[in-house]
Formats: sequence, structure tokens, C-alpha cells
Amino acid sequence: MEHRRLGQSGLMVPALTFGTGTFGGKGDFFKAWGATDAVEATRLVDICLDAGLTMFDSADVYSAGAAEEILGAAIKGRRDQVLISTKATFQFAPGANNVGSSRFHLIKAVEGSLKRLGTDHIDLFQLHGFDAMTPLDEVMGTLDDLVSAGKLRYVGCSNFSGWHLMKSLAVSEKHGLVRHVAHQAYYSLLGRDYEWELMPLGLDQGVGAVVWSPLGWGRLGGKYRRSTPIDASSRAAQNGTSAPPVSDEVFYNVMDVLDEIAFETGKTVAQIALNWVLSRPTVSTVIIGARSEAQLQENLGAVGWHLNADQLERLDAVSRPPLPYPYWHQSGFHRNPAPV
Repeated sequence: MEHRRLGQSGLMVPALTFGTGTFGGKGDFFKAWGATDAVEATRLVDICLDAGLTMFDSADVYSAGAAEEILGAAIKGRRDQVLISTKATFQFAPGANNVGSSRFHLIKAVEGSLKRLGTDHIDLFQLHGFDAMTPLDEVMGTLDDLVSAGKLRYVGCSNFSGWHLMKSLAVSEKHGLVRHVAHQAYYSLLGRDYEWELMPLGLDQGVGAVVWSPLGWGRLGGKYRRSTPIDASSRAAQNGTSAPPVSDEVFYNVMDVLDEIAFETGKTVAQIALNWVLSRPTVSTVIIGARSEAQLQENLGAVGWHLNADQLERLDAVSRPPLPYPYWHQSGFHRNPAPV
């Protein structure tokens, strides 16, 4: 397993991270993802560790805490072999103070995650979303205190806009506080918005991308083609309702090129889609999920090889979206670097 530096930190992380959104299956939303129990999770963790995948990502809201509990059970007795990444910000329990990134909620959330995970520290803790009501001095100061207390090793954020992240980094620099070294963001061949502001920011500020849903909400798993379109009742269609729509034309054009490259390389469509994301600037690790051993083994096959320059360019060209303003205007200024 290839290891990469997480942003500008000293932490090395595996190129692939295992996501635990399929653990637990509590509630209608997460039930559609999967319902892996502790026994099944332990087997999946075994396979990951055998392959050198040592980082596992979760969140307090995944199955109302059950995902963290199951992950904790699956890694029991081998905590020193793994890196744990988890998140908090969203409403976890009833009450006005059980949401957001206030000092009150963050401390409570971290203590709850530590208990469910059965550990005394979290290797990477990320703010699951941006809280516009809590001053960033309070947010970053609280994270700094938790790092100083040894409960967190590194901190990051998730689903921030460019100015959210940049302002957070500025507050950290101004006050000498811990800074975000990672941004957990959506990025795939079907969703390249990350490239407009967040990727250049990551390059400039040394923030590594922890990519979620690299298969475009399951649509790039290899199941769907022009001849077998996505059924409205399918998991891919249901999950995709949470993301910006992708036209059939774009989706099938991307699939056509993926199929061509699958024929050329002998790799699966999913492996090629994951490998493309891994080739992109700022990407430190890509989160893969699996509801079965077969799915996990296939996703693990996305590393250990590289697409050639021609294949990368074909995928880039067929999936490249039109630039929104002001990026199309900036692209015409010769002193600006070419788009990544």
C-alpha cells in the first residue's frame, strides 16, 4: 500500500482509507448504505490490514453512533495498528447545544466518540460541516485545547467552501493555534467542483484532500451503462439525490471512456475511477466503502499501478465541466497557471 503525507503534516496515511458508513444500518438513510455488524466488520478490517490499509473513517452521526461502536469493536486489541478518522458537527442528539462547532458541543462530541471507539485518542478529527454561528476563534481554540490534551492528534474539516477553510487557517495562524491539515471533500469523475477553489487552496496552504464518494455516489461502480441505465429505485439513484445532478450524456460519455480503458488495462471500471482520483493534486487518501469482501477486494485493486498519460487525459477531457465565473475569465490571463 502506498503511503502519502497528509497535507503539510508529518502524518503518513495510506492512499486508501476504509469508510464505515455501511456499519450499523440504523435509520432509513444509513440502512440503504448497509448494515455491517461487528463480526462482519472485523473480517473487513482483517482484509484491510492484510493489504496495508490502516486508516478507518467514521462520524458520530453514522447510524447514530453505531458505526463508531462497531469500528471500535472491530479494532479491539490492535489499536496500535490503525489510524482512526472521525467527524462531528451535525445534530447528534436532541437539544440546541448538541449541534455545531461550539466549545460545548465539540468537547462533548469528542468525548462521546472516544467512548464509542474504545480509545483514548483520535488520529484525525474533522469538523463535518461549517458552523456559521460559532466564532472561529472559539472553534479553533477548542480544537487546539483538545490536541494539547492528547485527545486529538490532527484536525481537519469537511464540506467547507474555500473561504470557510481559508478563514479558519487565518485564525489559526493569527493566534498560533492548531491548523487544518486535511479537508474531507467530495471528488469524482462525476463531481469535479473541488478543483475550482479547494484544490488550488490545498496546494497553496498544504491541506490534503481526504476524498469521499470517489465513485460518484456509486454510479461509477461498473453496474450501469447506456444499455442498463440507473433505476430510480436503486441505491445509486437514491444516494445521488444528495449530490448535484449529472446529465445522462455526461455520465454515459464518462462510462464509455472508462470501458475503453478497462479493456486496455484489464482493470475494472471502479478501479480505474478510483485510480484517476488518486492521481489528482492534493489527494492524500481516498475513502472506499464496501458491504462485502468482494467489493472491498475490488476497491483495494485500485492501487499498485498507474494510468498512463493518454488514459488520464482522456478521462480528464470527457469529465471536465465548464468553468463557472470567475474561473473562465481568470483562465484567459496568461500569468495564471493552467487549470489543474
